[in-house]
Amino acid sequence: MFDKNGDCMITVEEISQALNLLGLEAEVAEIDSMIRSYIRPGNEGLTYDDFMALHESIGDTFFGFVEEEKGDESDLREAFKVFDEDGDGYISASELQVVLGKLGLVEGNVIDNVQKMIVSVDTNHDGRVDFTEFKDMMRTAIVRNS
Repeated sequence: MFDKNGDCMITVEEISQALNLLGLEAEVAEIDSMIRSYIRPGNEGLTYDDFMALHESIGDTFFGFVEEEKGDESDLREAFKVFDEDGDGYISASELQVVLGKLGLVEGNVIDNVQKMIVSVDTNHDGRVDFTEFKDMMRTAIVRNS
């Protein structure tokens, strides 16, 4: 998602672009100072392993994925707001499609695929994802990736 040019390196500029597309404004200098120590000598950016080390070291909060600690629920709510573009407390298929499109992800090109994503986490079957469903989905994703 971050490696836009496909060179297997994630540069400061690529991270900045992805965060800006999600509406998460961050100064390039701030991002640079945060990741500089994770970039190996001779590399232009982060390798996948470097990115994962960075991701874990900052407790996932900068990238919108949080652990189950009590203080991190506000970070998770902020991540939810990125997807809930109209602020109604739900993520609809069209909102998810917009965010996937902003990120340049092909999964968002077909609304049927996006609706399947919604259905896969929509436990109350109302056709949208509320904060509780989003939180459960994120916790499941974190446990699976741990």
